[in-house]
Amino acid sequence: MPPANPITAIVVTYDSAEVLPACLSALAAEGIPAIVVDNASDDASADIARAQGATVIANARNEGYGRANNHGVAASTTPYVLIVNPDVEIRPGAIAALLAAADRYPDAGMLAPRIVEPSGRVFLQPRSLLSPPHLNRTGSMPVPEGDACLPFLSGACLLIRREVFQSLGGFDPAIFLFYEDDDLCRRMRDAGHALIHVHEAEAAHGRGRSTAPSASRRFTARWHLAWSEAYVSNKYGLARPSLAAVVRNTAKAIGYGLILNQTKMAAHAGSAAGAIAWRRGATALERQGLTDAGHVSASR
Repeated sequence: MPPANPITAIVVTYDSAEVLPACLSALAAEGIPAIVVDNASDDASADIARAQGATVIANARNEGYGRANNHGVAASTTPYVLIVNPDVEIRPGAIAALLAAADRYPDAGMLAPRIVEPSGRVFLQPRSLLSPPHLNRTGSMPVPEGDACLPFLSGACLLIRREVFQSLGGFDPAIFLFYEDDDLCRRMRDAGHALIHVHEAEAAHGRGRSTAPSASRRFTARWHLAWSEAYVSNKYGLARPSLAAVVRNTAKAIGYGLILNQTKMAAHAGSAAGAIAWRRGATALERQGLTDAGHVSASR
């Protein structure tokens, strides 16, 4: 009898119908079962996932990236979980390469493939708000020619030891969007687990194609970016964003409003509003109406 598959993929969707079929097809080609956690999409994301044989957890509301992934991991039973954005396509052989690396590096809590963008550029995260200053390099990071231990890995595609993830409490449930992967990487490192970039594994990432753009979504995204930046800064004892930044974003929002540039107006207004909300003690979950959030049972 062949050994049981050691990996379950967790794919969080939010109006991701355009890109989800390719993502799930690539996972199926590698023999990886998927749990799709749908964040109350208005499109056919959940139906597409069911049609392709994935287990679907249909959230009644959009619970955000980290919280939805926590639901998916809780529903899995395999030793490893593969966190995959819906606009990521795993390349042939990537799963085998990641598992081989996990065997080579038993102290690794998370491993990530080379993430290749549409332009051909390999995406690496050379710095983070949560990095010690000596690790925040200026300029771009050279692409490793082999496996490398890095301070941060992109949340777009991560192979994680499920026991380690659960022992750390998963993604911080207070964060709705942004910095949740940075925060998890920081906690992994602080707990003594290595973060490994695996050169032989590859995934294609169509950045920004998982949801359709709009001015209202731009406002919401920038609100959460500003709020989450303030939240994790406070969590790790870092300097919180300055009032001067709030004033600048407010002024820019007014300026773009006067010239009727709705997209940029929404972006800067969201940045100002998110920072102000954090200073007033408001939470990201309250903004999204998630203080009593639950989720629907899994189905196929």
